[in-house]
Amino acid sequence: MNIDKDLFRIETNHVVPTQGNVLISEPFLCDQFFGRSVILVVEHSVGSGTMGLMLNKPMPLFLSDILSGFDANGDIPVYRGGPLSMDRLFYLHTLAHVQGALNIVDDLFLNGDFDAIRDYIVQGNPVKGKLRFFLGYSGWGEGQLREEVLDNTWMVGHGGCACVMDDNVPRLWENELSKLGDKYRLWSHFPQIPTLN
Repeated sequence: MNIDKDLFRIETNHVVPTQGNVLISEPFLCDQFFGRSVILVVEHSVGSGTMGLMLNKPMPLFLSDILSGFDANGDIPVYRGGPLSMDRLFYLHTLAHVQGALNIVDDLFLNGDFDAIRDYIVQGNPVKGKLRFFLGYSGWGEGQLREEVLDNTWMVGHGGCACVMDDNVPRLWENELSKLGDKYRLWSHFPQIPTLN
């Protein structure tokens, strides 16, 4: 029987991350914060480093737990954006009218006038598929992310608004990894620590 010896060889897809891409952790990364994570790159500069938000790490919190005035608007989940500045709230949204928002890619925006966001929610507008909230962020110094990509810690995916607002958060890592091809589709079904299987 011929076995493909490269089947379990981790190899970067040689894509340079840019704003709007997602970073998909390699399948066997055993890290408290970044294992099986998908991170949206919200800012990337060759001279100053990279900032991102983890998309698939829900916290045991809702927006009403950390901010007053949202009790009547249902349970709006809050996600762990990363290990840095965990006392700071970030929000991704598709609301082009919010002043001061940074356009990440296509119809996807970061932060902006929070009063406009609050008004949008309090008026009963849909949150699902339109807004996501995060505490903290993920960050890399100049050249650090490039080294991690070359070390095969991350694969780079296309990302975009559909990925960010995907409702299937528990399967986001598997779904994004599978988009990279057959080899990674197979890996998406393996346990994070194969020896525990």
